[in-house]
Amino acid sequence: MPKPPIIHATRDIEHSRFLRAEQVDLEFSNGERRTYERMKPGGLGAVIIVPMLDAETVLLVREYGVGLDRYELGLPKGRLDQDETAEQGANRELKEEIGYGARKLKILHNLSLSPSYMTHMAHVVLAQELYPERLPGDEPEELEVVPWKLAELHTLVARDDVTEGRSIAALFMAREYLAGRMQLS
Repeated sequence: MPKPPIIHATRDIEHSRFLRAEQVDLEFSNGERRTYERMKPGGLGAVIIVPMLDAETVLLVREYGVGLDRYELGLPKGRLDQDETAEQGANRELKEEIGYGARKLKILHNLSLSPSYMTHMAHVVLAQELYPERLPGDEPEELEVVPWKLAELHTLVARDDVTEGRSIAALFMAREYLAGRMQLS
């Protein structure tokens, strides 16, 4: 494995209220120097949840994505609150977004969004043994909950309204874990 570059300096870049960026001056092991830009670290982490209604059925949500200016079908997800574990945050987000809690929560892995310029990571949490419970959420409208059979994952990912990479990856991770083909470290 190559030795990571040396960070010589970081500088803030003008930012909006939502996006914060910085420049990072790097020196690689071969002496080459570059300045990269990345999103500044922030927040307490995030979760993306694979809620299993039963052994074969996952619950998806249809939610408006302003970046694409359309509704997308994907998994429930959200940021962690102060002093909240990934499991606690996943259970809270489930109750807010789909109206279910989970008696059994398992972290499968972590996913990055774009490691070339973001530090953001999200915990992939498998939620099982669901029970009805709703908490008020921060969504501007009620989300449509769509049940989908994991055996039909190949037809789901071919849809035009299913493009969010983290949801797709998390669904495949959950399917492989539940089938006994993915071992957790």
